[in-house]
Amino acid sequence: MNHEIEIEFKNMLSKTKYDELLTIFDIQEGEAVRQENHYFDTADFQLKAIDSGLRIRVLPNKIECTLKEKATEHTYIETTDILTEEEASRILQGSTFTAPTVIARLQERGIAFEQLILFGTLATERVEIPYKGGLLVLDHSFYLQREDYEVEYEAQDETVGRTVFQQFLTNYNIPIAHADKKIARFAAALADKNN
Repeated sequence: MNHEIEIEFKNMLSKTKYDELLTIFDIQEGEAVRQENHYFDTADFQLKAIDSGLRIRVLPNKIECTLKEKATEHTYIETTDILTEEEASRILQGSTFTAPTVIARLQERGIAFEQLILFGTLATERVEIPYKGGLLVLDHSFYLQREDYEVEYEAQDETVGRTVFQQFLTNYNIPIAHADKKIARFAAALADKNN
């Protein structure tokens, strides 16, 4: 369990530009790591209302439950508990929510964890590349019969990160294309599906 600050910059990519970046950075087939994000909120979207998101992320070697709260435009406070497969399974089945640090933070924000419901899953093939003192991330995501591509840059400092990311977009001729958080893209796709 921990609390950490994440500073990230994001931009959507076309499939062509995504494939071009894989080639430029010499990423071989099979290097991408698959992760599954299972998204939660209350029926009346209390988390969304406070610019927050809650997910269980299943990775090849661990399972995390993370509450992500927006602090500034590019900075988020993350509260995370590591889960066992059994704990994650119980949460996903809607029986017991066993993520004590996340629960405590939800309670501080006035959100009853008993009201949380699973909205769905987004899978991502992720490539991480060390880049100019930070981490460059290339994501290919799949959700609700949709696919999208994005680049993220995670930095230690917001000002430096912004400069590095803007220069990266310029250097590789990447058109600026606003990228919502994955949970927001998933929620928008879910709303479209239900309309």
